[in-house]
Amino acid sequence: MSRIENALPEGSKIDNFIVEKTLGGGGFSIVYRARSLADDTQVVIKEYLPHGIATRNSNLQVIPLSEDQADRLSHGRRLFFQEAGTLTTLKHPNIVDVKNFFHANGTVYMVMDYEQGVNLQSYIKKHKGNLSERFLNIVFIPLLHGLGVIHSKGLLHLDIKPGNIYLRAGGNPLLLDFGAAHEMMHTRQFQSNQVVTPGFSPIEQLDPAGYVGPWTDIYAMGATMRTCIEGSPPPASPVRREKEIMKPAAAAFKKRYSAQMLKAIDAAMEVDPMARPQSVAELLALMPRPETEPLSDAEFSRE
Repeated sequence: MSRIENALPEGSKIDNFIVEKTLGGGGFSIVYRARSLADDTQVVIKEYLPHGIATRNSNLQVIPLSEDQADRLSHGRRLFFQEAGTLTTLKHPNIVDVKNFFHANGTVYMVMDYEQGVNLQSYIKKHKGNLSERFLNIVFIPLLHGLGVIHSKGLLHLDIKPGNIYLRAGGNPLLLDFGAAHEMMHTRQFQSNQVVTPGFSPIEQLDPAGYVGPWTDIYAMGATMRTCIEGSPPPASPVRREKEIMKPAAAAFKKRYSAQMLKAIDAAMEVDPMARPQSVAELLALMPRPETEPLSDAEFSRE
């Protein structure tokens, strides 16, 4: 992995943790694997450090890039702290467990469980898509139930994609990376620090006058399911709005998948936000019945 700009050096101490490794970085955060000094367990720590607004000085403090950015950094830091507190209340077996949050180095940190697993993005790449309907049921129905819990707390994830989903033994999924999560009342209209991922972000996330809601996460979930089948991300939503170049899943993949599954994916991926299922419950009602048995080790490796 290439070096992440402004990442804390390995061995840095933050609160009661020692940074062991930088795991990745996004639009406004850096993620580390760290070890607790209290009980020697490994955790994941997300640091609020928005690219283009902030940098790190020689004392490891997060500071604004310029005086003009100071208010934006302060506002984002307050939101991150408030929302971290809400995220600690999200308890579901398919949502990463946010255990703690704190101020340090002039910014905010979020502490999460460290989980062993394989990233769905890597899994899709390895198998070139073509993942079975059984796989889709085992992975996405639990994820949707977890997403329903997020929405019930008045939150949106806003960055669902294969790279933010982990697969544990048997295909047991885990939804990761709540760095983009915001309270719904703070995300009714476009915010400048919002994460946008081509192929997975619906049109309302890119439109300054767009309204986001549960239907926004539903689009991203549908796009992720389609990527499991096709092996590559769908076209970006602005491209689809100008001219629909994506063949409906119900027509493109009907030889291998049930009509019910494919229609659910197509419904979730409607370009018009109002044409999509408006809640997780509505999308679940369109999905096939869930599988109850996890994938065997052999199934998981040969998918």
